[in-house]
Amino acid sequence: MALPPDLPDLGNLMAQAQQMQERLLAAQAEAAEAVVEGQAGGGAVRVEVSGAMEFRSVTIAPAAVDPNDVEMLQDLVLAALHDATAKLEELQRDVTEGLGLGGEGGSGPGADLGGLLG
Repeated sequence: MALPPDLPDLGNLMAQAQQMQERLLAAQAEAAEAVVEGQAGGGAVRVEVSGAMEFRSVTIAPAAVDPNDVEMLQDLVLAALHDATAKLEELQRDVTEGLGLGGEGGSGPGADLGGLLG
């Protein structure tokens, strides 16, 4: 019995999937090594975090320390943490979109696995 002519070459698809996985792992390792800085209060509070979510440092300008307004300093630290994690999410999104994995919307080279998934 002959196979239909439009059947994808499974060996080729497996090789492409393996290459894509290797590129993804390399990109994830590279992103984990990256360090981003989140800021708040015009840079009065800065937080450094690695792509592996390892918080490396917190820097607080002396002018941001007001013993009568500790809540403001707490809010600035929290805002800097949010800024840093947002930058990490953007970095990770850029890495996966750069690999053509389909990102949002599912487009990009290889996103449909040669039509195998529809």
